[in-house]
Amino acid sequence: MIDQDNSQTTDDAAGTSPRQRAIEAYESARDRTVDTLGEAPLLALAGGIAAGALIAALLPRTQAEAKLVRPTARRVKQSAQAAFEAARDTGSQRLDELGLSRQKGEETIRSLLDGLTDAARASASAAAEAVRNQG
Repeated sequence: MIDQDNSQTTDDAAGTSPRQRAIEAYESARDRTVDTLGEAPLLALAGGIAAGALIAALLPRTQAEAKLVRPTARRVKQSAQAAFEAARDTGSQRLDELGLSRQKGEETIRSLLDGLTDAARASASAAAEAVRNQG
């Protein structure tokens, strides 16, 4: 005679089968996702864009895409390079007009650090003197 185990597990006895727990977990995750999207749609959009960019970066580029994208990519690169050079040149020119140079900046920083060091020494000396006078 074959004995069959007709007893229920504690989960079944409590009324929650593994299937029911899976359904509840799915519903809970779905509700959290809906809540998150409702509270921060821009965050969800940014995440979607980032995921799309990652997937696009991982996919190999076809020859057709390379032919179509190459001229645009070249123009964007040239525009970015021109913008960088214009910003660099304008910034350098403006600093020259103000009489600021790398050497002057280094001298100013060195002077500032020397002043901070002197102030720290004077503060430490005054603190030590105060302790001596109290004792």
